[in-house]
Amino acid sequence: MRLKAPLKGKRILITGAGSGIGRALAIEAAKRGAVVALAGRRLQALEDTRDALVGDGHLAIPLDVTQTDSRAELRIELGRVWGHVDLLVNNAGTMPGGPLSQLSDESLQAAVATNLGGPIALTRDLLPLLRAANGARVVNLGSMFGQIPYPLFATYSATKAGLRAFSIALRRELKPLGIAVTHAAPRATMTAAASPFQRLARPFGMTFDPPDRVAHHVWNRVERGADAIYPRGPEPVFALLQALAPRLIDAAVHKQLLRAQSDVPLFAAGADSKLQGTGAAALPPKI
Repeated sequence: MRLKAPLKGKRILITGAGSGIGRALAIEAAKRGAVVALAGRRLQALEDTRDALVGDGHLAIPLDVTQTDSRAELRIELGRVWGHVDLLVNNAGTMPGGPLSQLSDESLQAAVATNLGGPIALTRDLLPLLRAANGARVVNLGSMFGQIPYPLFATYSATKAGLRAFSIALRRELKPLGIAVTHAAPRATMTAAASPFQRLARPFGMTFDPPDRVAHHVWNRVERGADAIYPRGPEPVFALLQALAPRLIDAAVHKQLLRAQSDVPLFAAGADSKLQGTGAAALPPKI
């Protein structure tokens, strides 16, 4: 479904808007004439983002997507101030990294709750405000990890694969209501949250996109009514190979993992596995 108009004048809610891709999406949307509600756990970060936006009427609203009361307060506030939401952007996320054996229960639970449970629940809670708009859209920020699952990011890959499936099913479910759904799958992005992964950049052949480039590409595709958004480059080909010839991807990724292990003792007892961060990232295999 193509948007009836570009972003100008649209009322857009972006979660995880205090930094990284969320902040870049907000800045780009405001440049295109949208009014933005910035949501996230850190109010000061949201206010810093709001200060960077052009235009008036932007909101900064504290939100923990994993908490029922927090989502309810957000819905009430947006209903009072706006009355409807044209675009919901589910961007908030957390990225546990490292060998699965070294991840805590808290890390696993936070990833599932924030990356998957939160977006599903928030979308459900905001359906009345989306239905009140004329041609609303939900944009879910996933990751190429959801297409090409990677070692050391098994939990993150699982949550992003789930978000992709949710997006596809929801698009089919909401079409009769006039609400469109877009799934965006960026690759690795140059944010502060990506800094813990720098040591894996060489062995895994990582490249990073600037957040503003990701935001520009996402909004260009959203304005054209895209159902799915992928980065420019070889990643869509790798995703196709993952579906059709997964053992080719297995072999390529195994070689990368061996290179990473030679640089960093990833599986050694007591090895530093605190590869924690937020946002969307992907490491395209080199085959």
